[in-house]
Amino acid sequence: MNYCALRTCDVANGPGMRVTLFVSGCTNHCPGCFQPETWDFDYGQPFTAETQAHILDLLAPEYISGLTLLGGDPFEPSNQRALLPLLQAVKAQYPRKTVWAFTGFLLDEELQHDGSHPRCEVTDEMLTYIDILVDGRFIEAQKDVRLKFKGSANQRTIDVPKTLAQGKVVLAEI
Repeated sequence: MNYCALRTCDVANGPGMRVTLFVSGCTNHCPGCFQPETWDFDYGQPFTAETQAHILDLLAPEYISGLTLLGGDPFEPSNQRALLPLLQAVKAQYPRKTVWAFTGFLLDEELQHDGSHPRCEVTDEMLTYIDILVDGRFIEAQKDVRLKFKGSANQRTIDVPKTLAQGKVVLAEI
């Protein structure tokens, strides 16, 4: 991830007040995507050490519930490699804040499947820093504005720590 956009006070992409990082780059290109400009791996501002430090500062207030990653797609391999140090720092500095991530890739069929496009050498570690993963490509025909924190009915809201502990997908109770 070389580029990104940042929303400092977000209530739409996870519970409570959140800091949201829109990463650049997505190969899924879902028809009807609400952020198609983020498909471009060069969209937004450069992601730098200063950006990471700013995000950590933004997370400091007690009223901030956590960090949300979306985009683009945080699980494009280049994005995973860039996000891992940020997630390590967030969990070290703010262990009680939650990390949410949105991806078009399916956890059990792609992210955890050897040889798939999104899986890389940091995928497993990156997943250990995520509390909730909303997975599945956006499908315009299944769009439902009544859904909580997802755009189409096929998408799943996954409790990642429970999923990793049990070895099977465990849906989050939101």
